[in-house]
Amino acid sequence: MAIADETDLTTYCLQTAEKALAASRVLATVSGQAKNDWLRASAAALRESSDAIAEANARDIANATGYGLTDAQIDRLRLTEDRVEGIASALEQIAMFPDPIGETIDSTVRPNGLSIQKIRVPLGVVFFIYESRPNVTADAAAICVKSGNAVILRGGKEAIHSSQAIVQILQEQAAQFGIPKDALQLVSTTDRAAVGHFLKLNQFIDVAIPRGGEGLIRRVSEEATMPVIKHFDGNCHVYVDQAADLEMAVRVTINSKCHRYGVCNAAESLVVHEAVAEKFLPMIATALAEKGVEIRGDEATCKMLKSAVPATEQDFGEEYLGPIISVKIVADIDQAIAHINRYSSKHTESIITESLAASRKFTTQIDSSAVMVNASTRFNDGGEFGLGAEIGISTDKFHARGPCGIEALTSYKYIVMGDGHVRS
Repeated sequence: MAIADETDLTTYCLQTAEKALAASRVLATVSGQAKNDWLRASAAALRESSDAIAEANARDIANATGYGLTDAQIDRLRLTEDRVEGIASALEQIAMFPDPIGETIDSTVRPNGLSIQKIRVPLGVVFFIYESRPNVTADAAAICVKSGNAVILRGGKEAIHSSQAIVQILQEQAAQFGIPKDALQLVSTTDRAAVGHFLKLNQFIDVAIPRGGEGLIRRVSEEATMPVIKHFDGNCHVYVDQAADLEMAVRVTINSKCHRYGVCNAAESLVVHEAVAEKFLPMIATALAEKGVEIRGDEATCKMLKSAVPATEQDFGEEYLGPIISVKIVADIDQAIAHINRYSSKHTESIITESLAASRKFTTQIDSSAVMVNASTRFNDGGEFGLGAEIGISTDKFHARGPCGIEALTSYKYIVMGDGHVRS
């Protein structure tokens, strides 16, 4: 939708946010059963409407090359029958999770007889800005509404027709279960200036969640007048300890790096204890070469591997999102921890070791949202953690950290019950 001028755009954003706030207050009273019924009905409707979704998606695919999308990006945009089924199945999975709203987190009775309960409640209104994958539209709407939050969805222009088709189906089903249509709204304009307007509306919007490239996330972080749940990048590490099973280390490193290059939980950096470097580095170099991965190593690594390219300071902090990995040799685990904490983006780190003492030290001292022991960094994912679909992975410490599923979109309040109590 084209909006004539700046005044009209300001009005549109304000009215959208106002409707979301009003819907959030109604949604807070909707039962968990009603929300689950809506999710299941929406899944069925998506399956029944696969032809209409395919038609809308075809319009996005036709426009994709004009937006400069690569073949890989166009493939992520494409909605096949199997992918529509995957979207529907994800909604059904979310319906299976317990409703967090109204949960008693803690309760106590004070000596004076006051009953105090700590109750889980929705955040309120979520402004979600995300990439061009249309399945994210359905996931985000489902997670937000399941957790009692109204959501304003601002997807990329590349998927606008696909997202509109999906949201329309979800809204049509909502009315049957007492869920306000405005509890899930898709921003109808592709004007980038709309994002800035929404980010000023902290009197209506409780949290902003950007999901996309670093430029988008930094813009949202700088302009937002409400809290932001975010991660800027994913420079994840694998540390191969002196007590590592080296065959395991090769297997985990290759999976961490090569399972998918363009994801935030792919390993970008490899740290190796000098006691095993001479044996391990040729093993991993061969395995990485088979995958077409370039090694950028420190001086010690380059002496051991003729195929390695000298690393710069920038390489150790880089999120490559492609077939390149940095390698650093360290004298001990303390040096490994110091190196990782310096260059890490606080996303995911893994240690490969048979030593319980080393694993404890690593998990205690590494300051990241998830720390793995003898496991791939690729496991830092909402589905793999049993959280169901996620709205993102946070590297913040406040308010949510790691994969943000349903519970991460809640807060709490205290309910205090008295019997005419007054404070002396």
